[in-house]
Amino acid sequence: MTGSIFHLQRFSLFDGPGVRTVVFLKGCPLQCVWCHNPEGFSAAPQIMYDAARCIGCGDCAGVCKNGAHAFTQGVHVYDRSLCTGCGTCAAVCCTQALSLVGRQLSVEEVMAEVMKDAPLYRESGGGVTLSGGEPLLQADFAIALLKECKKQGLTSCVETCGMVDADKLMQAARFTDLFYFDYKATGEEMHRKLCGGPQTPVLENLARLEAIQARVVLRCPMVPGANLCPEHILGIAETAGKYTCIHEVQLEPFHRLGLGKAGKLGIEGMYDTAPPARAEIEHYCEKITGICGKRCIVS
Repeated sequence: MTGSIFHLQRFSLFDGPGVRTVVFLKGCPLQCVWCHNPEGFSAAPQIMYDAARCIGCGDCAGVCKNGAHAFTQGVHVYDRSLCTGCGTCAAVCCTQALSLVGRQLSVEEVMAEVMKDAPLYRESGGGVTLSGGEPLLQADFAIALLKECKKQGLTSCVETCGMVDADKLMQAARFTDLFYFDYKATGEEMHRKLCGGPQTPVLENLARLEAIQARVVLRCPMVPGANLCPEHILGIAETAGKYTCIHEVQLEPFHRLGLGKAGKLGIEGMYDTAPPARAEIEHYCEKITGICGKRCIVS
């Protein structure tokens, strides 16, 4: 069994307790306008093109069987509509102006990378985190990874947007120590507008995790001009207070790291604004804790 992976990040300190290896799986049912991992939108392999690195050598045009690359008066023209994401062009690009995002890896190949840092996990209380994209969009592969982590005595965390198949979520929960569960927007209208999908199925899945008393951290992106409003702050606090499975709330201030990647992928329409001041987000943390009584931090 293989899965579509766009990154394996070792020595992560921000995606669960301790030192972790984060496995980023491609494909997501939502398309949040502020997403910092837009390479996770599509499950298919993609080509990133960084025009600033291109020296106009023409090697990509020479190997592309579909004519996706052409040079007109020395200017590189890349037609994404002709690209199949095979990666042949990226393999010959000497400046890495072209890079392939997404590769098929087996459970064994992923675990071989993961196990390199097993001593660090045990010393720090860390382990493995599945992220994306939405890792449970490739549910069978994700569950197979989680099972193998359990077999190897490693703790596991799943970062999920919640917009996933309920049965697959429950299967994954049997082998998951911690869920980082996204709460992105409050109300159907705001959720559809900003995330591209309804909120109701997300909350229904959160209720399912409550029913089995899974361990959950509620993760909430804070995006000025989008979801950063009193109604959303109250929605976070009320949700955290309602579900006893939620042990902590993490507020994630907006940053611009996804914008550059989106441009290199040819993705338009991403949201941009100035990141919020940390003091402002800390104030909201205090407010949320005051309402729900649970720990709230800036992540």
